[in-house]
This record gives sequence, C-alpha cells and structure tokens, in this order.
Amino acid sequence: MNINFDLFPEGRTKALTMSYDDCQIFDRRLISIFNKYGVKGTFHLNSGMLDKENFITKAEVAELYKGHEVSVHAKTHPFLDCIPVEAIIEEIIEDRKCLESLVGYPIKGMSYPYGAFNGKLIKILDSIGMQYSRTVISHHDFYIPEDFLAWNATCHHDDNLMELGQKFLDYEFKGKLKLMYVWGHSFEFERNNNWNLIEDFCKLVSKSDEIWFATNVDVMRYIKALKQLEFSAKGDIVYNPTAITVWISVDDKAVRIEGGETRSL
Repeated sequence: MNINFDLFPEGRTKALTMSYDDCQIFDRRLISIFNKYGVKGTFHLNSGMLDKENFITKAEVAELYKGHEVSVHAKTHPFLDCIPVEAIIEEIIEDRKCLESLVGYPIKGMSYPYGAFNGKLIKILDSIGMQYSRTVISHHDFYIPEDFLAWNATCHHDDNLMELGQKFLDYEFKGKLKLMYVWGHSFEFERNNNWNLIEDFCKLVSKSDEIWFATNVDVMRYIKALKQLEFSAKGDIVYNPTAITVWISVDDKAVRIEGGETRSL
C-alpha cells in the first residue's frame, strides 16, 4: 500500500494563499478583486494605524475582511529585532487583543514588520502562542515550510507573478503538496498603477479546479492536522485525532478522513 500526504481539501493537488500587510484603504479594492474570483487572502493589520488617514477604520474591519483572515502585524509596525523583549510582546499581544475584539475569533498568525526576524523573535512568538509568521524572503518555488514561524513566500506580486502563476498551474511534480504563496501591500498596486496585474493573476488561477484557495491559517492548520494522523503498524488503519478533515493518497486514490475518524484503508 502506497500512502502519500500530497492532497489538500476535496482531493485538490495544489493550494494558493495570498498575504497582504499594513491595512491601508487600498485593501478595499484588493478584496473586491479576490472576492470576484474566489481567491482567499490573509491581511496583516497594525491596530495602532486603524482610523488614521489612508488606513482602514475599526468599524469596517469585520465586514471588509469577512471570508478572509485578519492577522497581526504588530501594533505600530516597529522593527521587532530592534526593541526590548517586553516591547515586542506588547506590540504583538496588544495588536492581537484589538484585532480579536473586532473580528471575533482567535488570531494565531502574523507577518514580521519590514520582514525583520531572527531566532530570538521566533522563540518569543512560540512562547506567547503564535503559530505562524511570514518573512519577506521569496524562494520562487511551491513547497511547504519546515517552520511556520519562519514562513518564506513564493514571491512578491511584482516578482514575475504571471510567469510563476502559469508555472504553478503547469507544475505536475507528484507525491508532494504544492503551495503558491504570494505577498505584498495593496498600496503598491495604486502606487505602481498595476491593478491589472492582480486582476489578471486571479482570473488565471480561478480557472483551475486543482487549486484550494486558502488563507494562511487554513494552510497551516491543514498541514499540522495532516501530520498528526496516526497509523497502525501495518499502515492499513488510520486515525485522525484532530477536528479537521484531511485527504491523503492511497495507491493514487484520494481518501477523505474526517476529524475524529478511525478508518481502514
């Protein structure tokens, strides 16, 4: 029996997640494009900037980002590697408290302001219960990270996005999960007058039935649930101890395993 962890929900072979920072008013237009094509995004907000000029208001956060994910980006957007530990914790926890009060769900992820991070920051995030954070490092590939607290993206949206999107659609390497992760800032589309870029990209990927459109936290939770599957010694029985339904390949056939289910393969 050949078992592979190479499928996303509904037996899809690929996943796409989008990651945008800074909560400026241009998120409104970006989200309207995402919603038009069924693309999911994670939006990393600085609660200390909400209600200021050119930034989203607190009153609109819940409705604007509905169906997407709101995540931490530190309260005032400092270089986290240049401030005391106590200040790091305050920046993250206070941002999280404010945002959770607006959206009504626990927030477990973030992106590093300015992309600045190190081993010390990763340990701090882990100690206060944060489960993932995005860097600004791009690897131009489609793999799952080893450490979600140092999560490198596939590319910035101005970095050959359409070419990488087509490569992702054409990518047929079997036996592994395939993830495309795009990051950026919505104000860059306005500044560079290239809103057509993200519209064309969303139109391109939306035509594929192979892709699971997911938020950052959706991807992280799914991967962690997949890795928690428990198998019998012979490999013919599997138990899913999580609440998340997962899919695996068994002799090249998609098998669905419900949360809490024990199943003979």
